Amino acid sequence: MRIHKLTAVFAPILAVSAVSCASNDNKSAEGEKGVGSEKTCQLANPVKVGAALSLTGAAAPYGKSQKNGLDLAVAQLNDKGGVKYEVSYEDDATDPKQGISIFEKFADGGMSVLLGPTLSNAAKVTDPIAQENKVPVLGISNTAAGITSIGNYVFRDSLTEAVVIPNTIQQAKAKLGLKKVVVMYANDDAFTQSGYDAFAAALAAEKVAVAKTITFSKADTDFHALLTDAKAENPDAIVVSSLIEAGVPLVTQARELGINVPIIGGNGFNTPKLIKDAGAAANNVVVGAAWNQANQTEANAGFLDSYKRKFKADPDQFAAQAYTGLLLVDQAVRADCSTDRNAIRDNLAEIVNMQTPLGNFSFDANRDAVHPPVVYTIKNGKYQLLH
Repeated sequence: MRIHKLTAVFAPILAVSAVSCASNDNKSAEGEKGVGSEKTCQLANPVKVGAALSLTGAAAPYGKSQKNGLDLAVAQLNDKGGVKYEVSYEDDATDPKQGISIFEKFADGGMSVLLGPTLSNAAKVTDPIAQENKVPVLGISNTAAGITSIGNYVFRDSLTEAVVIPNTIQQAKAKLGLKKVVVMYANDDAFTQSGYDAFAAALAAEKVAVAKTITFSKADTDFHALLTDAKAENPDAIVVSSLIEAGVPLVTQARELGINVPIIGGNGFNTPKLIKDAGAAANNVVVGAAWNQANQTEANAGFLDSYKRKFKADPDQFAAQAYTGLLLVDQAVRADCSTDRNAIRDNLAEIVNMQTPLGNFSFDANRDAVHPPVVYTIKNGKYQLLH
């Protein structure tokens, strides 16, 4: 097995190379064999990448961050030379049915590799299309159980909720003294359902009592009655699995009702939108994460600096995962200096101990991400490591 490593911090950004629609040229599907390998790889034509992101709809805050991360990676990789990337962005509007159409278009449009979709419930119906057409797909934010079991062309660089949440509950119990909680979750979404399953298992493993479990719809915005029921249980914390569109009003209304205990969220809370829209109410929110923004490794420091210079803002986990995703694809392309789909699939599977903004990164035998999770709490309007 080859071990691929990437430790360099890429050069400053010059320009973003991205296109908005897929090509009908099927040469990329068949693959181009370039000259040289890895650092010396030279390809005559750009590598065509299809990115299905939620740029509108409920998951837009995540999708927009992902596009920023990909734009940055494209700019840096194209400036690096030898291999150029064209990323075709399509908006699935947070609609799995639209995601299906996009994946069908990409599979027929000569893409060498696909990135996305943003949400797990979309991935469950789009990734089988990639698998059937034997085009590698890399999930850059899919955390629900069962995604990579769809097939051997399906990868993800996002840690699963089953990895992040047990670590979150373990640390929260140790540092916050949890004994009894109320659990709330949206039961009409694959991502939030998977998050709930992981929370329930982790709480049981840590012997934290669940006083009450409360369900709601991902489209709900008025939680006053549900939160009043939760408050009556006098819990040490409220555990929530939801998307950010429900998360913001839930957190805000909890504080309005005088619920000041920690609110422990899943991956849906990993966005600055929570702090921006909930304001001071977001303080004392605890969330597990797959990216440590305080990590001072060369790869992460370079990413942070470049992102801030380009977008005049701090990146979030979704930007870091998207940025890392294209770096992983680049490593797989350069390994054999080829855009052949099977070669990319094989070389992604062999990535071990690659230095990325997410940390020391590997894919396991199931094509899932392997790197350390972290736990944050929000204090004074900032995500800080839970101590």
